Amino acid sequence: MVKKPKQLYNTYQLHDKPNFFMRTGNPTGKALEIQSFLLNTGGVMIKKLKFRPMTPPQILVLGFAVIILLGTCLLMLPFASATGQSIPFIDALFTSTSATCVTGLVVVDTGSTYTMFGQVVIVCLIQIGGLGFMTMATLLAFVFRKKITLKERLVLQEAFNQGSMEGIVRLIRRVLIYSLTIEAIAAVIFTIRWSFDLGFSKALYFGIWHAISMFNNAGFDLFGTVDAPFISLTGYVDDFVINFVAMALIVLGGIGFIVMSDAIDFRSTKRLSLHSKVVLSMTGLLIVLGALIIFIFEYTNNRTIGSLHMGGKILASFFQSVAPRTAGPNTVDIGAMRQASQFFMVILMFIGASPGSTGGGIKTTTFTILIAAIITMIRGKEDIVIFRYRLAKDRILKAITLTMVALFLVIMVTMLLSTTEDSQLLKILFEVTSAFATVGLTMGLTPDLTTFGKILISMTMFAGRLGLITLAYALQPKQEKELFRYPEGKITIG
Repeated sequence: MVKKPKQLYNTYQLHDKPNFFMRTGNPTGKALEIQSFLLNTGGVMIKKLKFRPMTPPQILVLGFAVIILLGTCLLMLPFASATGQSIPFIDALFTSTSATCVTGLVVVDTGSTYTMFGQVVIVCLIQIGGLGFMTMATLLAFVFRKKITLKERLVLQEAFNQGSMEGIVRLIRRVLIYSLTIEAIAAVIFTIRWSFDLGFSKALYFGIWHAISMFNNAGFDLFGTVDAPFISLTGYVDDFVINFVAMALIVLGGIGFIVMSDAIDFRSTKRLSLHSKVVLSMTGLLIVLGALIIFIFEYTNNRTIGSLHMGGKILASFFQSVAPRTAGPNTVDIGAMRQASQFFMVILMFIGASPGSTGGGIKTTTFTILIAAIITMIRGKEDIVIFRYRLAKDRILKAITLTMVALFLVIMVTMLLSTTEDSQLLKILFEVTSAFATVGLTMGLTPDLTTFGKILISMTMFAGRLGLITLAYALQPKQEKELFRYPEGKITIG
């Protein structure tokens, strides 16, 4: 049998034509086979390289990051600075992060450093960051009568920490109505009051700006300008109108939109949800207890409330009790307070506001669950019961996890800053807790932070605003269901 001679093939070359495999020798079926094989293989590889659909937590993280970067670019523009020169990148990034995360910590004075354009950029970031970029996107959808898709509802559910999508669009509609109405009313009152000090046009601008800042628990203010001689609200420490309106804005923004919706519906439903009962009771308890402790510790401190009349002492004590609930403005010098008061404010800041609000911290509901768990354990009971409702174990585990992770974050950042910043430990702890809880109160450390300190505090604000659980879900790989369970074991405790 005669063997056929082997055919020699020349090199196949890539070409920029659709049929890019061209042979320089005689055409055979081999070239077509190679071409078909590589095209099929390439198609499979391209499919594998396609991005997986983003989860709601990942969308929230990416959305906030994009807004922060956009705000940084706008604040770096020369006409955003009062000097006409660009703000350094790290300072613009810090300010944008602080505004978007509704914190209020600043490395440069907002009123004197930025022009009106820069200040408007900051207050817009506050509004977007406070209500959430998905809420603002939903507002645009309402304006243009666009349908809210299923994925958008899932992201909204994650943003407001809801258990289901049921009624989520209705809740967002209420959030927008409540927010704009409350801010408008407060802006009118502020404008009338400040007209006597600043003139109508300046008072109107200040009124709108600070109403948005305080309702969103941001802590930014413009009272470092030449036109307004006061730093923060220290000049209005005993002014009842300013104090009452500011505290009302902070509390309303901090209790959460779910609670506000329940409270408004109470007239028709005659009942409150368990969530609303817990939030309202714990919020009231913390405000009264905080005011009492601050009043006792600072009563004889002439650098804070010691020189005020009795009414001023009470008013200032209540304001400093409300402000750590992730708000930021202050009517007394925080750095001049006694260390006992400062440490107690650290505790208040760590607890923070309530779920579904504009504030941060571990939240009042988490703190309530922890206290209820301690009481239940001491009493030797098995079930944790609040307002005659038994709590599920997953709620308890989530509360413990959130608290421990938050505590670990605050401790680690404090330890790192204690090695890079030349300051007292309590001062650093106060600053870190304020950043994590998106409060904005400061003992004066922020303007003196190193570049590393600014970056670390910015990251802490970002984590605090998004929520540690949301951030963890966004960074973790795809969850796989466990196919087995290990045997139960016992560990001696106590």
